[in-house]
Amino acid sequence: MTDTAAAPTVLDVVSALDRRYPRAWAESWDRVGLVLGDFEHPVRRVLCVVDCVPETVEEALDERADLIVAHHPLLLKPVSSIAPDTYKGRIIHRLIRNDVALYSAHTNADVANPGVSDALAARLGLRDLRPLVPATGAAEGAGRGIGRIGELAEPMDLAEFTGFAATRLPATAAGVRAAGDPSRVLRTVAVCGGAGDSFLADATRAGVDAYLCADLRHHPASEHLAESGPALLDVAHWATERPWLDGVAAWLREEFGAEAIVSDRDTDPWTVHAREDPEKKEPLP
Repeated sequence: MTDTAAAPTVLDVVSALDRRYPRAWAESWDRVGLVLGDFEHPVRRVLCVVDCVPETVEEALDERADLIVAHHPLLLKPVSSIAPDTYKGRIIHRLIRNDVALYSAHTNADVANPGVSDALAARLGLRDLRPLVPATGAAEGAGRGIGRIGELAEPMDLAEFTGFAATRLPATAAGVRAAGDPSRVLRTVAVCGGAGDSFLADATRAGVDAYLCADLRHHPASEHLAESGPALLDVAHWATERPWLDGVAAWLREEFGAEAIVSDRDTDPWTVHAREDPEKKEPLP
């Protein structure tokens, strides 16, 4: 899109995003919507990211983006200053100086249909999707809610599915790890984009064979398995949410004819994964 007169404005794009991901769907603690930007500024190019961090801001500037659509909010917790010598202040000043608007869709995109977990389920080839935790007050058939449950096209055992997930999801240093009997046969799988251990009981009640999410902790996972819950797969947080960006970018192109670019910059904080080889283990002195 090169004709400035024909380009949508920040207000046009933000209004459409708010209709697709209503702010009322977000959790009460969340901070979603437009963070900064001039409503009248034209939007010719959009960069879709999981995290608004210095690296993705530089990517936006390199791509000459007018708007960043991020999943995670930059200002989730209150700040008392956006001075340029603070981490978030530097980001905000850099965006404002370069006329780059910033918008976030977080938990409101998590529960949307299609939303974050739909994209994750699609990467894994799951079919006949339904919410893991249906949204309160959602109309019957709307399909909104936290997580998704779906059927595998063909049964796999846990070891096979773990390797399959590693090939279908964005690669990270953390990779994919699983907990449970490697030979357990899986037919029905629940997924949740982002941190998901608060929904372990929901996965058990749903009667699924496995549950895949991010940020599983030692004790909740251990107790879940001890109570004969579904097998578990733990994936890097960024990798479970990156697939959603493709759908957002495709929708922006269709809705506005704007260039929409997806960032593949891995913003997962864990960058090294070493596994000990027992054959090469040096004896302790």
